[in-house]
Amino acid sequence: MEITGSTVTFLEGSNFIVRGLGESIFWAFLLIAICMIFLFRSFPILMCSLVPNIVPLLITAGLMGWLAISLKPSTVLVFSVALGIAIDVTIRFLVNYKQELPNLNNKVHATLIQTIKHTGISIIYTSLVLVAGFVIFCFSDFGGTKALGWLTSLTLVVSTFTNLILLPALIKTFIKQP
Repeated sequence: MEITGSTVTFLEGSNFIVRGLGESIFWAFLLIAICMIFLFRSFPILMCSLVPNIVPLLITAGLMGWLAISLKPSTVLVFSVALGIAIDVTIRFLVNYKQELPNLNNKVHATLIQTIKHTGISIIYTSLVLVAGFVIFCFSDFGGTKALGWLTSLTLVVSTFTNLILLPALIKTFIKQP
């Protein structure tokens, strides 16, 4: 006996989407971790860089659950797109931090202040432009496109805050001065 029909097809499709999301997030974080270790050669920096990129995804996932927004191909895209953009912001911040550190005698606090001054405005402007681009999708009549627009915008706003507030706080807490 084989059970068929649109319900079975829908359930299989949903399971496939959820498994695919889990696998892609796992592989994305693994590849990001490898790149971060290669770029910064520091396990504490690696851990500090991953947390600000996990938080926005968790907030978006929690909001989707709270608002009963189902995982569909259009809403699953939010996680991949937002993670890619958020990690770019993190790398930009950390590269500037790494460049400024020797100039300020390896003083973490002073380097963080200088890094925020140098990259903070550009991160905010870049995020505003990206959010504006995704907010346009909110005016679509197609529900999937609308959800993609506002969920990605929300995730980008949260990731901007986590990269400008949480990331420096984590670095200040866990990176010890020599």
